[in-house]
Amino acid sequence: MSVDALDRYEKTLAGLMRKGRRRMLAPTGGIDFTSNDYLALADSPRLKAAMTAAIERGVPVGAGGSRLLRGNHAEHEALEAEAAAFFRAERVLFFGSGYAANAALFSVLPQRGDLIVHDALIHASAHEGIAASKADALAARHNDVDAFADAIGRWRHAGGRGHPWIAVESLYSMDGDRAPLTALAALADRHDGFLVIDEAHATGVHGAGGRGLSTALEGRENIVTLHTCGKALGVSGALLGASRVLCDYIVNRARGFIYSTAPSPLTAAAVREALKIVADEPDRRADLDGLSRFANEALATTLGMEGSGSQILPVMIGDNARALRIAARMQAEGFDLRAIRPPTVPEGTARLRIAITLNVGRTAIAGMLDRLKAVMAEERP
Repeated sequence: MSVDALDRYEKTLAGLMRKGRRRMLAPTGGIDFTSNDYLALADSPRLKAAMTAAIERGVPVGAGGSRLLRGNHAEHEALEAEAAAFFRAERVLFFGSGYAANAALFSVLPQRGDLIVHDALIHASAHEGIAASKADALAARHNDVDAFADAIGRWRHAGGRGHPWIAVESLYSMDGDRAPLTALAALADRHDGFLVIDEAHATGVHGAGGRGLSTALEGRENIVTLHTCGKALGVSGALLGASRVLCDYIVNRARGFIYSTAPSPLTAAAVREALKIVADEPDRRADLDGLSRFANEALATTLGMEGSGSQILPVMIGDNARALRIAARMQAEGFDLRAIRPPTVPEGTARLRIAITLNVGRTAIAGMLDRLKAVMAEERP
């Protein structure tokens, strides 16, 4: 292969570097203000013991095939049954990742003639599925119920006769704010539509029993929920909850489910234990809530910035290069903060995303914010 064949890739990477948007893999180090391990379960002795016990009782590491061939292990089915009971869903399907679950559900559930109206800040994985859907799609202003209603109204006025699909996150990953789920569910009801709620950053942390922010809507046929297992649950994978007919449709039509090797049965065993921990140890949620409240108040006091009210605290910087400089200095001083830049967030809104987890305490939070204040003052725009 000639060197020229790689030139276009090098040029693109160089362009990203000039714009402060080139992504790099970095080793883990410093005090954790970046991970989504909200309940500090990723290194939990109970999860380790559950996996050890699963190995000892003969649970295999690999599934050996897709769920529709020989990969449908008893651990998958046990997890799905227990998750359905935990989240009070009619049925649950286990996926290898939240990305795979979002891509699968949006690519097949909305039908030709339907309309997907999604929040402008919804996860990239949802966009992946929406792009593959046969339904029309529109973005609505973030958390603006009227914007969702107007989009559906215009579609109906133009002759739209299918079903609208409203797609949101319950707690937004880069802003830490909550979706108006009750009003959106009412909007879906008025238009004979569906509401898809990505609970990724609320699962295990918020709602009754740690079941997420959609608990008031549990069991309704027009609600689809997605609970990721790699954040507060400390493992990996995702649990998609919906009516039996919608889940069965995914099993029959979603290529990402049909043609993927099933997740590791050992992972399923670990997620089963993670759900038990959430149920058995409510103090974890209470402790995280206390830390989050402290961090929100300290952010206002130290940096003069309004908090999000959740465990996700964005510190807006604006300029990509400045965000990278501040993050690098904080990392060098032992605080693992990362810069989030476009296209992950809108142009001009580069930020530091502070994640509060049970891996830190109040002293570490206060020390990090004090140091961040000084670094931001030194790294002026």
